[in-house]
Amino acid sequence: MKKLVFMVMIFFCGAMANAQAYTGKGDQKIQLGLSAWGYGTGVTGTYDYGLNKLLSVGAGLNAYFGNYKDNDKDNRVFVFGRLNFHLQEALNLPSKWDIYPGVDVGVLGKDFGIGAHIGARYFFTEKVGVFAEVGNNGSLGVSFNL
Repeated sequence: MKKLVFMVMIFFCGAMANAQAYTGKGDQKIQLGLSAWGYGTGVTGTYDYGLNKLLSVGAGLNAYFGNYKDNDKDNRVFVFGRLNFHLQEALNLPSKWDIYPGVDVGVLGKDFGIGAHIGARYFFTEKVGVFAEVGNNGSLGVSFNL
């Protein structure tokens, strides 16, 4: 039994040692979470693609359950493109961490929507981590490396 526990610990620590929050060009992330503030409360999903060590582009969708902008039910969905600036290398962060300010531009119902955010990701394993973003739209959730 002791050997089994030891082997599981070695495997778990090895998986954690390889966790990388942002690797630059070609890096792909999917994030799923809860929209806690901004245009309303609901769920969010985003995709990011790394262009280089500093920039990533992506897209997202927020679906709101309540507190819609202007109490207008047409404002239940925000579809947007996003641009993030990754500060991992500039701030000399450990590989498990990524801090990124960014902007969102899209459509909210019949309106044009624009927002800014600052986000942070922390990866527990090579594939799974958590994220938080604050700004015009804020969200908390799970992040996946593809």
